[in-house]
Amino acid sequence: MSQSSKQKVVVVGAGPVGALAALYAAGRGDHVEVYELRDDLRDPSTTPLNFTKSINLALSERGINSMKHAKCDGLLDAVLDESIPMYGRMIHGQGQDGKHYQESQAYDAKGRYIRAVDRAALNKRLLDYLEKMPNVALHFNHKLTGADFRNNTAWFEQRLIPKKDHAQNPTDHGSTQSDHDRPREISVDFDFLIGTDGAHSAARYHMMKYARLSYQQEYIDTLWCEFHISPKASDSSYMVSPNHLHIWPGGSLMFIAIPSLDKSFTCTLFAPASYFTSLSNSPPEGLVSSFSQNFPGVCPDLISPEELQAQFTENPHLPLISIKCTPYHYGSSVIILGDAAHAMVPFYGQGMNAGLEDVRILFDILDSHDVYNDSPSLATSRKERREGALNAYTAQRTPDAAAINDLALRNYEEMRSGVTSPLYRMRKWLEETINVYLPALDWRTQYTRVSFENQRYSEVERAVARQGRIILSAFGLGLLGLSGLTAMAFLKRDTLRPLKALTNYFRM
Repeated sequence: MSQSSKQKVVVVGAGPVGALAALYAAGRGDHVEVYELRDDLRDPSTTPLNFTKSINLALSERGINSMKHAKCDGLLDAVLDESIPMYGRMIHGQGQDGKHYQESQAYDAKGRYIRAVDRAALNKRLLDYLEKMPNVALHFNHKLTGADFRNNTAWFEQRLIPKKDHAQNPTDHGSTQSDHDRPREISVDFDFLIGTDGAHSAARYHMMKYARLSYQQEYIDTLWCEFHISPKASDSSYMVSPNHLHIWPGGSLMFIAIPSLDKSFTCTLFAPASYFTSLSNSPPEGLVSSFSQNFPGVCPDLISPEELQAQFTENPHLPLISIKCTPYHYGSSVIILGDAAHAMVPFYGQGMNAGLEDVRILFDILDSHDVYNDSPSLATSRKERREGALNAYTAQRTPDAAAINDLALRNYEEMRSGVTSPLYRMRKWLEETINVYLPALDWRTQYTRVSFENQRYSEVERAVARQGRIILSAFGLGLLGLSGLTAMAFLKRDTLRPLKALTNYFRM
């Protein structure tokens, strides 16, 4: 691509999705500028948007494939080297004898697995690679305050004092700030702006002033709180298996634990808001009693009562949001990706994976529309080709994002109660058996299609619904056949009774 034909791409948000989008654009020769609200995300003192010290994520095929297509030598290997394989769920419960039990449920009949990754470590790797590229500039402590998407200009407030908090946890306004320290506004021209600034996206907010954007936001009646399981004091090893995602299903409640490289576990309690309110207003022993009843084996075996109470009190109780919107773009000038376009609840482990997949799909479509083709023989301008590509992206990605949003909500029901259901286990066994022994039928579990393949989410939803209908039909036919056999047996018995009586008469 010639110097004169390079695009100027502005990326708003330097999280994993924004960083990967910047890598894709820079790899195609664009001049890229990344603007991030917070301080450098590689600085341990920078507070994440969710206020937690550490957050572990599930990395699966879609995210891995998207990083692979970034074509950054060594990037994927470095990320995978800092991940932990999780081969399945470890279900924890209490048997009728009152004893704590563990039951492993493999994710995939063919042994495939997802990986636990530390979000901060992943983000650091991506930003480190970006920083090495000569056509990339990183700007931290810059807040998007306005945008003109007709004339392709954005305005940023440059914070001279690093922002250490978030809109839901504002800075103390009682602190003094000199005129010298006050933010100053800068204007930035661009050819193309990519908004990857999360669920409370400023890019989306300003795009809504131009695009006729349909928007749906839902907070589910569930809050979450982070907990921590330390390594064993005796030998600094893992307290439980590091190669599983641990689940304590509790009906309307759920506690999960994901392994970390330092031999600890990052844990999350999910529960209705009323549960958190009740425990917050209860004496300390109420929390321990609730955990003993609902999550056997956690306290005091893995977390001491004192640590449990301290973490519940000190760590924030945060909401879960689900967002759907469309279109994802306006004209040829702006597009939103990741949580900015389709924030979802975390119960399928697909939020980050879907966001990274957004990047791959977007640039695949830009390539297919010749946006990076310099040939003067093309009949349309790059701007026209880019607009056509963004139209195609929105048309393709909207039903897929809606599908995974819905699947994630439904998977919460499965994780908190369905995993212990005999019906769930039977269907899982049946689908995996068909997949292994009759592969020509193209029959896989929903989890396999979502986590170990790159099939479109909307196609996954349709395929799994079809499999469900077939299973129900077969089950219905089986019941009908069993009923018929039972009826025939009774009929045969009643028909033969007079004949048997007559035979016995002549034997006399």
